[in-house]
Amino acid sequence: MQWTSIRWIPGGDNILSSPLRKDASELKAIVLCAGKGTRLRPLTDSIAKPLVPIANRPVLFYVLDQIVQVGIKEIGIIVSPENKHQISNAVSRAGQWPCDIHYIVQKEAGGLAHAVTVAENFLGSCRFMMFLGDNVIQGNLSRYAEQFCNDTSLALILLKEVDDPRLFGVAELGSHGKVIRLVEKPREPKSNLAMVGIYFFSPDIHSAIKQIKPSGRGELEITDAIQWLLDQGKEVNSQTVCGWWLDTGKKDDLLAANRIVLEEFAGRDIRGQVDAASTITGRVEIGSETQIINSIVTGPVSIAGNCIIKNATVKPYTSINDGCYVDNASLENTIVLGNVSIRHILYLKDSIIGNHTEILGKADNTRQIKVFLGSYSKLEID
Repeated sequence: MQWTSIRWIPGGDNILSSPLRKDASELKAIVLCAGKGTRLRPLTDSIAKPLVPIANRPVLFYVLDQIVQVGIKEIGIIVSPENKHQISNAVSRAGQWPCDIHYIVQKEAGGLAHAVTVAENFLGSCRFMMFLGDNVIQGNLSRYAEQFCNDTSLALILLKEVDDPRLFGVAELGSHGKVIRLVEKPREPKSNLAMVGIYFFSPDIHSAIKQIKPSGRGELEITDAIQWLLDQGKEVNSQTVCGWWLDTGKKDDLLAANRIVLEEFAGRDIRGQVDAASTITGRVEIGSETQIINSIVTGPVSIAGNCIIKNATVKPYTSINDGCYVDNASLENTIVLGNVSIRHILYLKDSIIGNHTEILGKADNTRQIKVFLGSYSKLEID
């Protein structure tokens, strides 16, 4: 699968974009990508969760964009034995980041703090940034890196106001954004500030992790390690982000992320062939060698290369990856991965379709369908 469509340039949030005053370039970063993505099965049975695309580009690539924009030159990607080669091959093929990228194997799921321990040799005595590999966040993060590099705190965590904080790790704050307490998924939360999965740490976090025990689910929790620092009277700061934050761990979250990224970053870039009987409206990206035949495409939409879209209607918030064939079908708010064939489907909406999948209806089909299909599937509709 080729990842060539949208090139994301993070912005917004009035974030400082000037060079960092001190040593942000000496920060390292780790990206946590070893999870199995069970909430996105069956899609993640054949594709690593961080490589699931939004707007025709893997979630992981957006994460790497933001880390490099901060000025970090050395990144460790925490992978599992099962997804190591898939992730490293995808990143290597893309070749878009001017930094050194290392792959660190986490042999078994042991929690976020365990991932930090696995990366300890890579991190050494450096301060570092930790980014969950399935999160997408709006804005340039340089401001937060600058704050961390120029204060005396041992950790800086990013927070976001949420409607239901019971679903997240929650921070309770004192004056000037200083963290007092962290609680994982509290029944009665004392704030609505959720941790968004982006952290800055000093090397003191390694000592903290060595002092904690596995939680009830058998994992070393990063919230417990940060709380240990707080219990020792150490300074932990926070910043609340203003823009959107997307956790792409479930189907509906993935569709929401696709909508938001298309809305914000899709442009009009038509590289394929569009015949005279077709209509292209709005911000639509069409990759090279793609043919649009007797079809209507209304943006924001991203269609990758080597596709045939024939007698079709492609409505907003749809992403179609490379090598797809769509004939006599209508799509809206849908993510289609590579080498998919969709024929004679009146209305496919709010759906995710895995690689090498075939969906076949009949010429007189009048059904609206919503599906979530893993790779190498076949669906026939009478």
